[in-house]
Amino acid sequence: MPALRRGKAYESLDKNQLVDHRNGEVLVSISQVNAGIIRKDLARISEGRAALKRFTVEQLIEISIKAGDLFLNGVLPLGDKGHTQSAQEYTETLSRTSGLPHVMVRRNMVKIHQALTCMRTVLNGLTRGLDLSVIDRGYGEQSGSPVSYYPTTQALGLVMPSNSPAVNSLWLPAIPLKTPVIIKPGREEPWTPYRLIQAFIAAGCPSEAFGFYPTDHEGSGEILKSCGRALIFGDRNTTAQYATNPAVQVHGPGFSKILIGADEIERWPEFIDLIAGSIADNGGRSCINASAVVVPKYGREIAEALGRKLGPITPLPATDENARLSGFANVKMADFIDSAIEEGLKTPGAEEATAPFRNGPRRTEFEGGVYLRPTIVRCDSFQHPLANTEYLCPYASVVEVPQSEMLKQIGPSLVVTAITKDSKFMEELLDSSLIERLNLGPISTMKISWDQPHEGNMFEFLYKRRSIERA
Repeated sequence: MPALRRGKAYESLDKNQLVDHRNGEVLVSISQVNAGIIRKDLARISEGRAALKRFTVEQLIEISIKAGDLFLNGVLPLGDKGHTQSAQEYTETLSRTSGLPHVMVRRNMVKIHQALTCMRTVLNGLTRGLDLSVIDRGYGEQSGSPVSYYPTTQALGLVMPSNSPAVNSLWLPAIPLKTPVIIKPGREEPWTPYRLIQAFIAAGCPSEAFGFYPTDHEGSGEILKSCGRALIFGDRNTTAQYATNPAVQVHGPGFSKILIGADEIERWPEFIDLIAGSIADNGGRSCINASAVVVPKYGREIAEALGRKLGPITPLPATDENARLSGFANVKMADFIDSAIEEGLKTPGAEEATAPFRNGPRRTEFEGGVYLRPTIVRCDSFQHPLANTEYLCPYASVVEVPQSEMLKQIGPSLVVTAITKDSKFMEELLDSSLIERLNLGPISTMKISWDQPHEGNMFEFLYKRRSIERA
């Protein structure tokens, strides 16, 4: 797999090998680039912006729709030596390097396909119904008033993770918004951004709009520093240094939660399936997976019910349609999570609810791969180290908190599903600055609405409104 400089394949002498997470078989050698190459290419990024400006937003939406179908079903180039990759080959290879079973890869593919084929709906939500020709002309009218928008950057930099392919859906609107993308792929997951770039180019998008740079820490820093706008994904240690930088949109742990109000708590057994799905769907790898369940009472009973439902889940072959766990390409990460949970359980005030139903250790090996089975921990309070944390596997705490105290204790949360009909509590939830996305009622934290921003507003990140008067 080559790097892509302005969309063109570039093979370097320095390469990184990706292996099968189960047996260590080398599957691909990926060209690595240094910060100097990235810096040199970014000096010409205005050419990519100019190439996209030759299209209208409407034309780029049509290209996005076509790219969605190519990504989902097409045979696309893999490098510049005549190699190609079918959708099935993409599924198999991504599964082997990332640990995701085939069924999860395909579900993520469908989410990306929907983001592309629903791009008109996505942009309508991001722009709040703006006539998209305003972006083409630079000015126009909105709600009867003159309006003008200008780009905040010549390129969007992306330092991507390896946890889940669908996270790539966040950057897709940049292309119809006429903004080139400069991508540093996740180490174990170069396949999805590379395939998306090839799908866009095959659909008619100019190749100059894309940079694909497998690189080191210095190269990542160059992307974040030199692009006028950038997204970074990672844990709190990785993202903390950018938390106050308005040019960098930080995507760290989601700390997504499910809250059950006092008015609905007696019905808790009806919600167990929804809660379990919010915790364990997509192998627990998404920032929108619930990592805490907050209830006014019945914490022990709810934790036991979740333990009974999730505890028996065990690894299955990657090709099994019922597979619900993902393997770890980075075994050290699995070991760290397992030891962190065990260490946390030594602190008084927490007990694991899945252990009685698990029939084996949390960390387990299957067909050569390493897996972490689901873990539900009941905690006495949010002060416990296991109460408000997030891991790259099906994990959640169950914490009893009086309804009047919930919003004081939950902390920042990417998604909150609040199961309540209490109008006063709903008003408090709507007023809370801690919640980025709010689901009122029994809705999975994993549900995405394409007509609303998923995590941050890409249009407002890439464009800024100016005042305008014309004689």
